[in-house]
Amino acid sequence: MALDLANLVDPQHTALVTQECQRAVIGDLSALPDLAEAASGEVISNIAELVEGARSAGVPVIHCTAERRADGQGANSNARLFQYMARSPVTLTPGSAAAEIVPEIRVADSDLVVSRLHGLSPFHGTELDFILRNMGVNTLIGVGVSVNVAIQNLAFDAVNSSYQMVIPTDAVAGFPKEYVEAVFAHTLGAISTLTTTAALLAAWREK
Repeated sequence: MALDLANLVDPQHTALVTQECQRAVIGDLSALPDLAEAASGEVISNIAELVEGARSAGVPVIHCTAERRADGQGANSNARLFQYMARSPVTLTPGSAAAEIVPEIRVADSDLVVSRLHGLSPFHGTELDFILRNMGVNTLIGVGVSVNVAIQNLAFDAVNSSYQMVIPTDAVAGFPKEYVEAVFAHTLGAISTLTTTAALLAAWREK
């Protein structure tokens, strides 16, 4: 049976979730240059286009961000990634320029921002699941970074929480390219609907 993308991402039950699209992650202040390079250009542009298209279609936009207090309280130290970020001169201090969403992606007053101090997933320990259920959402569209870590966490947590997961492959980033392609083919493609920015925008126009 052919996929009915328009019904799957109907604005009545869909939300767009951006993941860690922050200046210290993929922007001009990035502490992760390989990831920032992978996201530069087309990926950030596609995310920005999807955010605007979602709003126009009546799809809620939720920006999920990672933060770290200056004193490190509440933050993980049990993975090499956390230890690396703790040593970085660029810190995701709440309210700092580094923690801001990149300027290419406009944050509107109608958007929600859900931040976390802990973990690798926007679901774990945050209000995201409750917010989505209160909105009547059952389909999530995930964009942002990284395919290596957080996008996989988002996808698995969404599926384990009974949401349909949709990923536009040209609006997420990771590195290296060959690894990202393998994750799409052998992991994310098994649990989510893989699509493109253009296909999503076209589906919303149908509604």
